[in-house]
Amino acid sequence: MNPSFLAMIAVVLGGAATALQAPTNAKMMGAVGSPVNAAFVSFAVGTAALGILAVMMQTKPDIAAARGLPWYAWVGGLYGATFVVAAAWGVPRLGVATTIILMVAGQLLLSVVLDHFGALGMPKQPISWGRVAGVGLVLAGVLMVRRF
Repeated sequence: MNPSFLAMIAVVLGGAATALQAPTNAKMMGAVGSPVNAAFVSFAVGTAALGILAVMMQTKPDIAAARGLPWYAWVGGLYGATFVVAAAWGVPRLGVATTIILMVAGQLLLSVVLDHFGALGMPKQPISWGRVAGVGLVLAGVLMVRRF
């Protein structure tokens, strides 16, 4: 099977998990009293699951290589924490669909800029009218999901 196709399936499934994660963490927020507490529980469970998976797969980190990484390679968890807190807080106020589509809109807006400049060591992919139109359609989708 085509590796790109498998990657696309994995990413779609990851996106679907995000749609499940938002209301799940919102429910947890109601029980533990804040979106920060809900995110803490979410990350604790995720860390435990990743630890078990790493042991099962017998993966070992290359500590020497990790030490040589730039500072921004170490802060990915902060972005994830921001995402989980925002989703847990947003879902009860906006609904799942509006929260997720706003998050996708934010992801697309920044990703087009990151691609254009080749930020964080990624290959440059210039902004094009097609990319702008795609982001515009998602932003139009935000309005449609929110108003209709």
